[in-house]
Amino acid sequence: PIWRKNKNELKPEDYDRFYMDKHFGYDKPLKCIHTKVEGVVNYNALLYIPSQPPYDFYTKGFQKGLELYSNGVLIMEKCSDLLPDYFSFVQGLVDSPDLSLNISRELLQHDRQLRFISKKINEKIKDELLSMLKNDRDNYEKFYKNFGKQLKYGVYADFGANKDALEDLILFYSSTEKKLVSLDEYVSRMKADQKYIYYAAGDTIEKIEKLPQTEAVKEKSFEILYCTDDVDEFAIKTLAKYKEKEFKSVSDKDLGFESDEKESKKVTEENKELFDFMKDSLNGKVKEVRASKRLKSHPVCLTSDGELSIEMEKVLRTMPNGQNIKADKILEVNTNHEIFNTIKKAFADDKDKVKVYANVLYNEALLIEGLPIEDPVQFTNDICSLIK
Repeated sequence: PIWRKNKNELKPEDYDRFYMDKHFGYDKPLKCIHTKVEGVVNYNALLYIPSQPPYDFYTKGFQKGLELYSNGVLIMEKCSDLLPDYFSFVQGLVDSPDLSLNISRELLQHDRQLRFISKKINEKIKDELLSMLKNDRDNYEKFYKNFGKQLKYGVYADFGANKDALEDLILFYSSTEKKLVSLDEYVSRMKADQKYIYYAAGDTIEKIEKLPQTEAVKEKSFEILYCTDDVDEFAIKTLAKYKEKEFKSVSDKDLGFESDEKESKKVTEENKELFDFMKDSLNGKVKEVRASKRLKSHPVCLTSDGELSIEMEKVLRTMPNGQNIKADKILEVNTNHEIFNTIKKAFADDKDKVKVYANVLYNEALLIEGLPIEDPVQFTNDICSLIK
Protein backbone atom coordinates (compact mmCIF):
# COMPACT_ATOMS: atom_id res chain seq x y z
CA PRO A 1 0.00 0.00 0.00
CA ILE A 2 0.96 3.62 -0.59
CA TRP A 3 1.79 4.40 3.04
CA ARG A 4 4.46 1.69 3.14
CA LYS A 5 6.24 3.01 0.08
CA ASN A 6 9.24 5.29 0.28
CA LYS A 7 8.31 8.98 0.07
CA ASN A 8 10.82 9.43 -2.75
CA GLU A 9 8.77 7.04 -4.92
CA LEU A 10 5.60 9.11 -4.61
CA LYS A 11 4.39 12.33 -6.21
CA PRO A 12 1.91 14.85 -4.73
CA GLU A 13 -0.79 13.61 -7.10
CA ASP A 14 -0.36 10.05 -5.73
CA TYR A 15 -1.19 11.30 -2.26
CA ASP A 16 -4.12 13.37 -3.57
CA ARG A 17 -5.55 10.42 -5.49
CA PHE A 18 -5.33 8.13 -2.48
CA TYR A 19 -7.01 10.79 -0.33
CA MET A 20 -9.98 11.02 -2.69
CA ASP A 21 -10.12 7.27 -3.37
CA LYS A 22 -10.40 6.64 0.37
CA HIS A 23 -13.20 9.22 0.56
CA PHE A 24 -11.35 11.24 3.17
CA GLY A 25 -12.50 14.27 1.18
CA TYR A 26 -13.59 15.39 -2.28
CA ASP A 27 -11.18 18.32 -2.65
CA LYS A 28 -7.41 18.13 -2.72
CA PRO A 29 -6.04 18.10 0.84
CA LEU A 30 -4.28 21.20 2.12
CA LYS A 31 -1.39 19.20 3.56
CA CYS A 32 -0.16 15.62 3.51
CA ILE A 33 2.07 14.23 6.27
CA HIS A 34 3.79 10.93 5.47
CA THR A 35 5.99 9.64 8.24
CA LYS A 36 7.80 6.41 9.11
CA VAL A 37 9.07 5.76 12.64
CA GLU A 38 11.36 2.94 13.76
CA GLY A 39 12.43 2.45 17.35
CA VAL A 40 10.56 1.64 20.54
CA VAL A 41 7.44 1.25 18.41
CA ASN A 42 7.44 0.93 14.63
CA TYR A 43 4.73 2.51 12.51
CA ASN A 44 3.90 4.25 9.25
CA ALA A 45 1.43 7.13 9.23
CA LEU A 46 -0.25 8.90 6.34
CA LEU A 47 -2.10 11.97 7.61
CA TYR A 48 -4.07 14.64 5.78
CA ILE A 49 -5.17 18.13 6.74
CA PRO A 50 -8.31 18.78 4.65
CA SER A 51 -8.77 21.94 2.61
CA GLN A 52 -12.44 22.00 3.71
CA PRO A 53 -14.14 20.71 6.87
CA PRO A 54 -15.93 17.37 6.46
CA TYR A 55 -19.61 17.97 5.70
CA ASP A 56 -20.62 16.75 9.18
CA PHE A 57 -17.66 18.23 11.09
CA TYR A 58 -19.75 20.56 13.26
CA THR A 59 -22.50 18.02 13.96
CA LYS A 60 -22.96 15.57 16.80
CA GLY A 61 -22.73 12.76 14.27
CA PHE A 62 -19.10 13.52 13.36
CA GLN A 63 -16.64 10.84 14.43
CA LYS A 64 -12.97 11.68 14.76
CA GLY A 65 -10.29 9.06 14.31
CA LEU A 66 -7.74 7.47 12.02
CA GLU A 67 -7.86 4.10 10.30
CA LEU A 68 -5.69 1.69 12.29
CA TYR A 69 -3.80 -1.18 10.62
CA SER A 70 -1.52 -3.93 11.80
CA ASN A 71 0.87 -4.98 9.02
CA GLY A 72 -1.55 -3.78 6.37
CA VAL A 73 -4.61 -5.45 7.92
CA LEU A 74 -7.37 -3.08 9.06
CA ILE A 75 -8.05 -3.36 12.80
CA MET A 76 -10.31 -0.35 13.27
CA GLU A 77 -11.95 2.12 10.89
CA LYS A 78 -12.06 5.04 13.34
CA CYS A 79 -9.51 4.87 16.13
CA SER A 80 -10.47 7.96 18.12
CA ASP A 81 -7.72 7.44 20.71
CA LEU A 82 -5.07 8.48 18.19
CA LEU A 83 -6.30 12.09 17.97
CA PRO A 84 -7.24 14.68 20.60
CA ASP A 85 -10.43 16.66 19.95
CA TYR A 86 -8.48 19.75 18.90
CA PHE A 87 -6.91 17.76 16.01
CA SER A 88 -10.14 15.94 15.15
CA PHE A 89 -10.08 17.41 11.62
CA VAL A 90 -7.05 15.26 10.67
CA GLN A 91 -7.84 12.36 8.31
CA GLY A 92 -5.68 9.36 7.45
CA LEU A 93 -4.28 6.13 8.83
CA VAL A 94 -1.64 4.48 10.98
CA ASP A 95 -0.08 1.06 10.33
CA SER A 96 2.03 -0.66 13.00
CA PRO A 97 3.37 -4.24 12.98
CA ASP A 98 3.63 -4.02 16.78
CA LEU A 99 -0.13 -4.06 17.35
CA SER A 100 -2.00 -7.33 17.79
CA LEU A 101 -4.60 -8.20 15.16
CA ASN A 102 -6.91 -9.56 17.83
CA ILE A 103 -6.78 -6.64 20.25
CA SER A 104 -10.20 -5.41 21.38
CA ARG A 105 -11.37 -1.82 21.29
CA GLU A 106 -11.43 -1.77 25.11
CA LEU A 107 -7.83 -2.99 25.40
CA LEU A 108 -6.67 -0.56 22.73
CA GLN A 109 -7.66 2.37 24.95
CA HIS A 110 -5.10 1.23 27.52
CA ASP A 111 -2.44 0.02 25.10
CA ARG A 112 0.96 1.57 25.87
CA GLN A 113 2.15 1.29 22.27
CA LEU A 114 -0.95 3.05 20.97
CA ARG A 115 -0.48 5.89 23.46
CA PHE A 116 3.12 6.25 22.29
CA ILE A 117 2.01 6.38 18.63
CA SER A 118 -0.69 8.93 19.49
CA LYS A 119 1.81 11.16 21.32
CA LYS A 120 4.29 11.09 18.43
CA ILE A 121 1.60 11.68 15.79
CA ASN A 122 0.24 14.72 17.62
CA GLU A 123 3.74 16.16 18.01
CA LYS A 124 4.22 15.66 14.26
CA ILE A 125 0.92 17.37 13.41
CA LYS A 126 1.81 20.34 15.60
CA ASP A 127 5.30 20.62 14.05
CA GLU A 128 3.83 20.54 10.53
CA LEU A 129 1.28 23.23 11.42
CA LEU A 130 4.00 25.43 12.93
CA SER A 131 6.08 24.93 9.80
CA MET A 132 3.10 25.91 7.64
CA LEU A 133 2.52 29.00 9.79
CA LYS A 134 6.14 30.05 9.37
CA ASN A 135 6.80 29.07 5.75
CA ASP A 136 3.41 28.90 4.01
CA ARG A 137 1.31 31.61 5.67
CA ASP A 138 -1.42 31.78 3.00
CA ASN A 139 -2.20 28.09 3.33
CA TYR A 140 -2.02 28.26 7.12
CA GLU A 141 -4.60 31.04 7.14
CA LYS A 142 -6.84 28.95 4.86
CA PHE A 143 -6.49 26.12 7.36
CA TYR A 144 -7.13 28.48 10.26
CA LYS A 145 -10.28 29.87 8.71
CA ASN A 146 -11.73 26.35 8.73
CA PHE A 147 -10.26 24.86 11.89
CA GLY A 148 -8.89 27.69 14.05
CA LYS A 149 -11.96 27.62 16.27
CA GLN A 150 -11.20 23.96 17.04
CA LEU A 151 -7.71 24.91 18.25
CA LYS A 152 -9.13 27.64 20.49
CA TYR A 153 -11.64 25.20 21.98
CA GLY A 154 -8.63 22.97 22.63
CA VAL A 155 -6.97 25.75 24.64
CA TYR A 156 -10.10 26.22 26.75
CA ALA A 157 -11.09 22.56 27.16
CA ASP A 158 -9.97 20.30 30.02
CA PHE A 159 -9.21 23.32 32.23
CA GLY A 160 -6.39 24.42 29.93
CA ALA A 161 -4.47 21.14 30.03
CA ASN A 162 -3.36 21.58 26.40
CA LYS A 163 -2.89 25.34 26.28
CA ASP A 164 0.92 25.16 26.13
CA ALA A 165 0.73 22.82 23.12
CA LEU A 166 -1.63 25.10 21.20
CA GLU A 167 -0.78 28.70 22.13
CA ASP A 168 1.66 29.15 19.22
CA LEU A 169 -0.92 27.95 16.67
CA ILE A 170 -3.75 30.39 17.37
CA LEU A 171 -4.23 33.68 15.51
CA PHE A 172 -6.18 36.87 16.14
CA TYR A 173 -6.94 39.91 13.99
CA SER A 174 -4.64 42.84 14.82
CA SER A 175 -5.76 46.46 15.18
CA THR A 176 -2.46 47.76 13.80
CA GLU A 177 -1.51 45.11 11.22
CA LYS A 178 -5.09 44.75 9.87
CA LYS A 179 -4.58 41.00 9.45
CA LEU A 180 -4.31 37.79 11.47
CA VAL A 181 -1.27 37.61 13.74
CA SER A 182 0.16 35.04 16.14
CA LEU A 183 0.80 35.73 19.81
CA ASP A 184 4.53 35.46 19.15
CA GLU A 185 4.30 38.15 16.46
CA TYR A 186 2.32 40.41 18.80
CA VAL A 187 4.80 40.08 21.67
CA SER A 188 7.76 40.70 19.34
CA ARG A 189 6.26 44.13 18.48
CA MET A 190 5.34 45.23 22.01
CA LYS A 191 6.57 48.68 22.97
CA ALA A 192 9.11 49.11 25.76
CA ASP A 193 6.55 50.72 28.09
CA GLN A 194 3.78 48.18 27.32
CA LYS A 195 3.03 45.76 30.16
CA TYR A 196 0.12 43.78 28.72
CA ILE A 197 -1.21 42.00 25.65
CA TYR A 198 -4.39 43.98 24.97
CA TYR A 199 -7.50 42.47 23.44
CA ALA A 200 -11.08 43.53 22.67
CA ALA A 201 -14.11 41.28 22.15
CA GLY A 202 -17.14 41.85 19.94
CA ASP A 203 -19.34 40.41 17.22
CA THR A 204 -17.30 41.67 14.24
CA ILE A 205 -14.03 43.44 13.48
CA GLU A 206 -16.00 46.48 12.31
CA LYS A 207 -17.91 46.72 15.59
CA ILE A 208 -14.78 46.29 17.71
CA GLU A 209 -13.04 49.06 15.72
CA LYS A 210 -15.73 51.48 16.93
CA LEU A 211 -15.75 50.44 20.59
CA PRO A 212 -15.21 53.44 22.90
CA GLN A 213 -13.17 51.23 25.24
CA THR A 214 -10.35 50.95 22.68
CA GLU A 215 -9.64 54.71 22.56
CA ALA A 216 -7.07 54.97 25.37
CA VAL A 217 -5.09 51.91 24.24
CA LYS A 218 -5.07 53.10 20.62
CA GLU A 219 -3.97 56.57 21.74
CA LYS A 220 -0.82 54.99 23.17
CA SER A 221 -0.32 53.17 19.83
CA PHE A 222 -0.57 49.77 21.53
CA GLU A 223 -1.70 46.88 19.35
CA ILE A 224 -5.06 45.26 20.19
CA LEU A 225 -6.09 41.69 19.37
CA TYR A 226 -9.71 41.44 18.18
CA CYS A 227 -11.77 38.50 19.49
CA THR A 228 -14.79 37.77 17.28
CA ASP A 229 -15.47 34.07 18.02
CA ASP A 230 -17.54 33.08 21.06
CA VAL A 231 -14.69 30.93 22.35
CA ASP A 232 -11.96 33.60 21.99
CA GLU A 233 -12.20 35.30 25.36
CA PHE A 234 -12.63 31.98 27.17
CA ALA A 235 -9.41 30.78 25.50
CA ILE A 236 -7.56 33.97 26.42
CA LYS A 237 -8.74 33.78 30.04
CA THR A 238 -7.47 30.18 30.11
CA LEU A 239 -4.08 31.17 28.68
CA ALA A 240 -3.82 34.06 31.19
CA LYS A 241 -0.37 34.98 29.86
CA TYR A 242 1.98 34.36 26.95
CA LYS A 243 5.77 34.56 27.33
CA GLU A 244 5.28 36.12 30.78
CA LYS A 245 3.05 38.88 29.34
CA GLU A 246 -0.44 38.94 30.85
CA PHE A 247 -3.55 39.47 28.74
CA LYS A 248 -5.64 42.56 29.45
CA SER A 249 -9.08 43.35 28.07
CA VAL A 250 -9.64 46.95 26.95
CA SER A 251 -12.83 46.69 29.04
CA ASP A 252 -11.08 45.69 32.26
CA LYS A 253 -11.58 47.96 35.25
CA ASP A 254 -7.84 48.70 35.30
CA LEU A 255 -5.95 49.17 32.02
CA GLY A 256 -2.54 49.34 33.67
CA PHE A 257 -1.94 53.04 32.92
CA GLU A 258 -0.85 54.33 36.34
CA SER A 259 -0.99 58.08 35.63
CA ASP A 260 -4.45 57.78 34.04
CA GLU A 261 -5.63 55.66 36.98
CA LYS A 262 -4.59 58.30 39.52
CA GLU A 263 -6.33 61.06 37.56
CA SER A 264 -9.49 58.97 37.21
CA LYS A 265 -9.62 58.30 40.97
CA LYS A 266 -9.12 61.99 41.70
CA VAL A 267 -11.95 63.10 39.39
CA THR A 268 -14.23 60.31 40.67
CA GLU A 269 -13.62 61.46 44.25
CA GLU A 270 -14.33 65.09 43.31
CA ASN A 271 -17.69 64.04 41.84
CA LYS A 272 -18.50 61.29 44.34
CA GLU A 273 -21.89 62.69 45.34
CA LEU A 274 -23.04 62.93 41.70
CA PHE A 275 -21.75 59.46 40.74
CA ASP A 276 -23.32 57.86 43.83
CA PHE A 277 -26.63 59.49 42.94
CA MET A 278 -26.42 58.17 39.37
CA LYS A 279 -25.58 54.68 40.63
CA ASP A 280 -28.53 54.69 43.06
CA SER A 281 -30.89 55.89 40.34
CA LEU A 282 -29.94 52.84 38.23
CA ASN A 283 -31.28 50.51 40.95
CA GLY A 284 -28.47 47.97 41.14
CA LYS A 285 -27.84 47.69 37.39
CA VAL A 286 -24.21 48.78 37.85
CA LYS A 287 -21.69 48.16 40.60
CA GLU A 288 -20.19 51.63 40.25
CA VAL A 289 -20.38 54.89 38.29
CA ARG A 290 -17.01 56.56 37.87
CA ALA A 291 -14.89 58.92 35.80
CA SER A 292 -13.38 57.19 32.78
CA LYS A 293 -9.68 57.03 32.08
CA ARG A 294 -10.17 55.32 28.71
CA LEU A 295 -12.76 57.50 26.94
CA LYS A 296 -11.50 60.30 24.71
CA SER A 297 -14.33 61.30 22.34
CA HIS A 298 -17.26 59.13 23.50
CA PRO A 299 -19.43 60.18 26.46
CA VAL A 300 -19.97 56.80 28.11
CA CYS A 301 -19.12 53.09 28.14
CA LEU A 302 -19.57 49.96 30.22
CA THR A 303 -16.65 48.02 31.67
CA SER A 304 -16.58 44.91 33.84
CA ASP A 305 -15.19 44.13 37.27
CA GLY A 306 -14.16 40.54 37.94
CA GLU A 307 -13.42 37.44 35.87
CA LEU A 308 -16.70 37.45 33.93
CA SER A 309 -16.63 40.01 31.10
CA ILE A 310 -19.64 41.54 29.37
CA GLU A 311 -18.86 39.60 26.18
CA MET A 312 -18.65 36.33 28.14
CA GLU A 313 -22.01 37.17 29.72
CA LYS A 314 -23.51 37.49 26.23
CA VAL A 315 -22.19 34.06 25.25
CA LEU A 316 -23.27 32.31 28.45
CA ARG A 317 -26.76 33.84 28.36
CA THR A 318 -27.45 32.09 25.05
CA MET A 319 -26.97 28.73 26.75
CA PRO A 320 -29.62 26.74 28.63
CA ASN A 321 -30.11 28.08 32.18
CA GLY A 322 -27.75 30.96 31.44
CA GLN A 323 -30.32 33.76 31.40
CA ASN A 324 -29.48 34.94 34.92
CA ILE A 325 -25.71 35.15 34.41
CA LYS A 326 -24.52 38.75 34.67
CA ALA A 327 -21.12 40.42 34.73
CA ASP A 328 -20.45 43.11 37.35
CA LYS A 329 -20.80 46.27 35.28
CA ILE A 330 -19.25 49.69 35.80
CA LEU A 331 -20.67 52.75 34.04
CA GLU A 332 -17.78 54.99 33.01
CA VAL A 333 -18.46 58.63 32.16
CA ASN A 334 -16.16 60.87 30.14
CA THR A 335 -15.79 63.91 32.41
CA ASN A 336 -14.20 65.87 29.55
CA HIS A 337 -17.30 65.46 27.38
CA GLU A 338 -19.77 68.35 27.18
CA ILE A 339 -22.63 66.11 28.31
CA PHE A 340 -20.96 65.74 31.72
CA ASN A 341 -21.14 69.49 32.28
CA THR A 342 -24.85 69.32 31.42
CA ILE A 343 -25.35 66.54 34.01
CA LYS A 344 -23.40 68.49 36.67
CA LYS A 345 -25.58 71.54 36.08
CA ALA A 346 -28.73 69.40 36.32
CA PHE A 347 -27.44 67.88 39.58
CA ALA A 348 -27.36 71.36 41.09
CA ASP A 349 -30.75 72.43 39.68
CA ASP A 350 -32.93 69.37 38.95
CA LYS A 351 -31.93 65.98 40.39
CA ASP A 352 -34.89 64.20 38.75
CA LYS A 353 -33.39 65.13 35.40
CA VAL A 354 -30.10 63.49 36.45
CA LYS A 355 -32.02 60.22 36.90
CA VAL A 356 -33.18 60.49 33.29
CA TYR A 357 -29.63 61.23 32.09
CA ALA A 358 -28.28 58.25 34.04
CA ASN A 359 -30.81 55.88 32.46
CA VAL A 360 -30.21 57.24 28.96
CA LEU A 361 -26.42 56.93 29.29
CA TYR A 362 -26.71 53.42 30.74
CA ASN A 363 -28.98 52.29 27.90
CA GLU A 364 -26.66 53.88 25.32
CA ALA A 365 -23.78 51.90 26.83
CA LEU A 366 -25.86 48.70 26.65
CA LEU A 367 -26.53 49.30 22.94
CA ILE A 368 -22.81 49.83 22.28
CA GLU A 369 -22.13 46.44 23.91
CA GLY A 370 -24.84 44.75 21.85
CA LEU A 371 -26.91 44.04 24.97
CA PRO A 372 -30.71 44.36 25.07
CA ILE A 373 -32.40 47.36 26.68
CA GLU A 374 -34.75 46.21 29.42
CA ASP A 375 -37.42 48.84 28.72
CA PRO A 376 -37.19 50.32 25.19
CA VAL A 377 -40.40 52.34 25.65
CA GLN A 378 -39.05 54.09 28.75
CA PHE A 379 -35.74 54.68 26.95
CA THR A 380 -37.46 56.45 24.05
CA ASN A 381 -39.62 58.44 26.47
CA ASP A 382 -36.50 59.53 28.36
CA ILE A 383 -34.84 60.70 25.14
CA CYS A 384 -37.96 62.62 24.10
CA SER A 385 -38.16 64.30 27.52
CA LEU A 386 -34.58 65.54 27.14
CA ILE A 387 -35.19 66.83 23.61
CA LYS A 388 -38.15 68.99 24.70
